Formats: sequence, C-alpha cells, structure tokens
Amino acid sequence: MSDNEPLGAASSNRFPVIRQVETRAVVGWLRAGWHDLRQGGSASLFYGLCFALAGWLMQVVFAEAYALFAGLTTGFLLLGPFLTMGLYDLSRRIEFGTPPRLVPTLAAWRSNLANVGVFAALLTVVLLVWARASMIVFALFFTGGLPTFGNVVHTVLTFEQPDFALVYFAVGGFFAAFVFAISVIAVPLMLDRRTDAVTATIASVVACSRNPGPMLLWAACIAVLAGIGFATFFVGLIVTMPLVGHTTWHAYRDVVAPEEPQDAAATR
Repeated sequence: MSDNEPLGAASSNRFPVIRQVETRAVVGWLRAGWHDLRQGGSASLFYGLCFALAGWLMQVVFAEAYALFAGLTTGFLLLGPFLTMGLYDLSRRIEFGTPPRLVPTLAAWRSNLANVGVFAALLTVVLLVWARASMIVFALFFTGGLPTFGNVVHTVLTFEQPDFALVYFAVGGFFAAFVFAISVIAVPLMLDRRTDAVTATIASVVACSRNPGPMLLWAACIAVLAGIGFATFFVGLIVTMPLVGHTTWHAYRDVVAPEEPQDAAATR
C-alpha cells in the first residue's frame, strides 16, 4: 500500500453502533495515545509545534489587544478536532502497521474533503463567535487596565478577579462543551469511514450521551493538558496536543463498534 493511499473502508453513511464503556477506559486511551506519540516521534511533535507556533504568532500579532488574543488563543483549541486530523491518521497508520510518516498525513482530509470542509466551517464560525464573546466578557468584567498575557493567565487561574474568572469560565465552558460534544468522535469517524458530516456529528452527541462519565473525564483531561500548554507559554502544547489527538483516536476506536463485514461490503 502506498503512503498516499487512504486507509480504511469505503465511504459509509450507516449510523455507527455506539458502545458504552467504563470510566476507567480513559486510562487505557491515554496509555494508547502515549504509545502512539512515542511511535509517531517527530511526525507527532510536528503537529504539536504547529499549535505552539500559532500561539506565539497570535501573541505577537495581538500584543496590544489581549482581550481578542485571549479569545482567539483559547478559541484556537476549538478547531483542535479538525487540526489534529493528521494525528488521527498517524494513529490509524500505526494501528495498521504502516510507517507513521508525516507527509501522507498532511492531506488526510482529502479523503472526505466536502464533509470535513463543512465541519471545519462550523468550527470556524464557533471560533469567531467565541472570540467576540470573549471580548465582551473582558470589556464588562476585567479591571486593571491593559493586561499582559501573564496577567490574563494569572487572573484566570488564581481567581484574582472572581467575577471575571467565573463568567469567562462559564461562557468559555459552554463553547468548549458544545464543540466537544459534536466533535469528539465526529472527525475520526469522517476520516476512518468517510461518513457525512451530519451523521458524524449526531453520532458524536450520542456517544457523549451514552458515556457521560468517560466523556466528562476525557474532557477534563483535555482541559488539564491544554492548561499545561498555556501555563508554559505554549511550549507544553508541543507534547500535550499530540497526546490529545492520539488519545482521541483511541477513544473513538473504543466507543464506536467496528463495522460488520456485511455492512462494510454493502458500502462498496
């Protein structure tokens, strides 16, 4: 099989079978994700470096507009399910015994371009709305003049301004929960089975509703890993974001039952 050939079955819009898993399954996902990160090596870290570079770039560009910078930086993670598609492809290649090379994964989205594009557009709209909402929260609740990036992180993490921190967490949490619910297995599903965007989104919501404990724990793990990245001025994202991407792939594999042979054959 050529590195540039897509892996997996042909296009399938059959609604996937969603399994119930135990909360402790999250530990297994993380272990498998860490294994893939080590196997992927520089290819995995490349995607993490892209997240870190994006953070540094936004810090430079929006040096005098930290309200917008904070919204775009945290909101940038809302695009994570789409931006980590290459990491999902790396995990899939490792699973199939294919060398985890970077170049073939850069175009992983091409196998289901139309539906991935629709979903990416949806995430972009959510990002823009959140960026605007973040600016409004800053304007109404942040006091103390023009903040620096360090001031923002310190204020949010220490609750130095409790009204601002609570509102920021509440509004940001709503956007994060929405994106998590519609995307946690949607993008891996579109990549793996070339499922349409609507079916994949509904399947993701169903997966969350049937597995509230594991999904809440995994969402908390993502928040902690992202927090480590922000607390280290984006350096930590080089490792934590690839770990999130690889682990999400294994969450998808565990929650979504494999296609039955007759179902896979019927879609060809």
